[in-house]
Amino acid sequence: MVTSTSITTQATSAPVINRPNTVAVGTIVWLGSEVMFFAGLFAIYFTLRSTSPDLWAFEADRLNFPFSLTNTIILVLSSFTCQFGVFAAERLQPYATGWKPTQWGMVEWFFLTYAMGAMFVAGQIWEYATLVSEGIALDSNSYGSAFYITTGFHGLHVTGGLIAFLLVIGRVFSVKHFGHREATSAIVVSYYWHFVDVVWIGLFLVIYVLK
Repeated sequence: MVTSTSITTQATSAPVINRPNTVAVGTIVWLGSEVMFFAGLFAIYFTLRSTSPDLWAFEADRLNFPFSLTNTIILVLSSFTCQFGVFAAERLQPYATGWKPTQWGMVEWFFLTYAMGAMFVAGQIWEYATLVSEGIALDSNSYGSAFYITTGFHGLHVTGGLIAFLLVIGRVFSVKHFGHREATSAIVVSYYWHFVDVVWIGLFLVIYVLK
């Protein structure tokens, strides 16, 4: 009797081990490798700029700063809409319960985030077309190579994020019950989206501000 009671007490008093979510941890580790990748791109940009300061001063003045600033603001604001979608996912609310933004669910916020991200990519494509028409191309000089490589790879990452949003939204429509697994998918996509936003802020400051 004593032995049985002791075993029961030990079993009920044993601490509960909460392991970290493997998907979230894997995403963070992968984003760490992406940090190193973009650090290499920044290193390429600074190295080329140090070898051709006069070329950089001339070409950088041809950039459309107001347009790029507007495009940057759109992308930065999309991080806020993305996070609102995460808040909705955390309270397991996939859809809106009313027309007010305060009543929106994850799907509505993520659709808005997708639209803003698509606007950013479209703006970047328009900027590329304008610069190419003005003689700044990928193979025109070292400035063109550095500009298109750094911003182009970032644009590809943004496009990847847009695809991820569509997959997460599609997953909501394909399941009967929105649970923690679907919420986790939304959260890890937000990690990625916040990451590409922070990287772009760095690129914007280096390319458009610190000319």
